[in-house]
Amino acid sequence: MNHLKTSHGDPILFEDADEVIELKRKKKQNLEKSLKKKTKAATEIQAWWRGTLVRRTLLHAALRAWIIQRWWRQTLVNLLQKKRREALVTYANTVRAVVKIQSLVRMWRIHWRYCQVLNAIRVIQCHWACQNCYTCALLRGHCVVTATHLQFHIEIINP
Repeated sequence: MNHLKTSHGDPILFEDADEVIELKRKKKQNLEKSLKKKTKAATEIQAWWRGTLVRRTLLHAALRAWIIQRWWRQTLVNLLQKKRREALVTYANTVRAVVKIQSLVRMWRIHWRYCQVLNAIRVIQCHWACQNCYTCALLRGHCVVTATHLQFHIEIINP
């Protein structure tokens, strides 16, 4: 008779060696099954943890991408505002220059007309002086300046 002990230390008696071999084989199979279960559980835990790490990494990458996108959009908005401001300043300077040129042209035209009237007055005065008729008649002049014209009226009054 063979004496074996259980895992609790109790003696077991076996009549046959085949039974001992079979018991060892079953014990080995149970250990292998237990090891496979533990390995599978450990593999599942590791897979879950790796998935958690990957999801966390992806979340951080998505947040960083969002921050970069937000910064880029703000940069584009600031650039657009700067271009608009520059366009407005350019437009205002152009309008100011156009108004200045228009003003100078109007001033030149009025000056030119004034010079024409002065030349006409000089011609009249010269002809009048040549006539030697100071006592015969009086000259009365009247000048009207408008936005587009310079009018000059001369009246000859006989006393």
